[in-house]
Amino acid sequence: MKQDLDALMQQHAIDYLWVSGPAQHNSNMVYFTGGCHVTNADLFYIPGQTPVLLHGMMERDEAAKTGYRLISYSNYPTQNFSGLAGNDPLETSALRYKQILEDVGITKGKVMLYGMREFGPFFALISRLQELLPEVNFVGDPLDKIMVEARATKSPEEIERIRRMGVITTSVVQKTRDLLTSHKVVDETLIKPDGQPLTIGDVKAKINLWIAEAGAENPEGTIFAIGRDGAVPHSSGTPSDPIKLGQAIVYDIFPCEAGGGYFYDFTRTWCLGCAPEEVQKAYDQVKKVYDTVVSELEVGVNPARYQARTCELFEAMGHETIRQNPKIERGYIHGLGHGVGLDVHEKPWTGMEKDPTNILRVGSVMTIEPGLYYPDKGFGIRLEDTWYVKPDHTFAKIVDFPMDLVVPMKGG
Repeated sequence: MKQDLDALMQQHAIDYLWVSGPAQHNSNMVYFTGGCHVTNADLFYIPGQTPVLLHGMMERDEAAKTGYRLISYSNYPTQNFSGLAGNDPLETSALRYKQILEDVGITKGKVMLYGMREFGPFFALISRLQELLPEVNFVGDPLDKIMVEARATKSPEEIERIRRMGVITTSVVQKTRDLLTSHKVVDETLIKPDGQPLTIGDVKAKINLWIAEAGAENPEGTIFAIGRDGAVPHSSGTPSDPIKLGQAIVYDIFPCEAGGGYFYDFTRTWCLGCAPEEVQKAYDQVKKVYDTVVSELEVGVNPARYQARTCELFEAMGHETIRQNPKIERGYIHGLGHGVGLDVHEKPWTGMEKDPTNILRVGSVMTIEPGLYYPDKGFGIRLEDTWYVKPDHTFAKIVDFPMDLVVPMKGG
């Protein structure tokens, strides 16, 4: 949580955080600003002080929504630095940012860099700033022990935002179910009013529309895959595939708040009308694993334990798992889950067994999503819900939704 930032920075000997880029679709900037509509910004976090937000003059009202100390870029007109820089664009930018950093109070110490910028120009800028400010050390950390760790637990306000996205998500799922079951069936194929087969592409177009109508976004796309496509976990589905009765449909939907805010992640597997015996058996096994793992969740545990437990359960049922063979393409072939927040995949992870900080704590939000995949048999199964750890150390599903495999068509 944000309240942990100062301690984390002290622990890792970081004096300042610099987050750069837009205030939308830029997860670390959204974490600080809440997603206000600022298209270009620089945020400086100094422990014990109100964050400083640099912004464009035309976006001053949006920037003011943050409650931070505001500085307009117009205070640093480019022409004030271009003459000193011999009209060199890089030197002009470097001198301008040198002045900004000095005015903010960053003249020595270690600065951790975050955000979204065009890599080449920003790398050149930081390299030159390092020369102009030799007592400042600009650093990045591929493991990111500060922001990732702070964001690994959510405040009640963050969990409520995730819950609202869960309500939107499941309402779209219900609309999808209603759409499918309302269609006429001819020769085991769902038929539209114009006499053409209902396709994966038709359904996904509706999903995108409903997400937008709810005021959310779908930046990562949606998995709506039937038959063999559903047996390849991240196959999004073939748009031209017709929807048929009795074929397993993997429906994995993970929209976020408009502007790149908090995500929700959710999966169901459906068979319309009826399910083949082999598919039903696999579904029942996935559901049993899901229920078993959920019943064993504990606070203070590395969730990698539950990945091992999932493998153990599936192996006992006769399925090959990723634990036995990391290269497998059938059976249980992925991780059990992941954290959810301003990124759809974030800490905690079920695959980081050697990280002592990767533990379930109050405020942890994590998916549970076991699955079985058999492309040679033409089906995949996955069930997924997003869970969180409550203040009383119990676990709760953020939003509930039925887990039925067979979805009856209307009228029988």
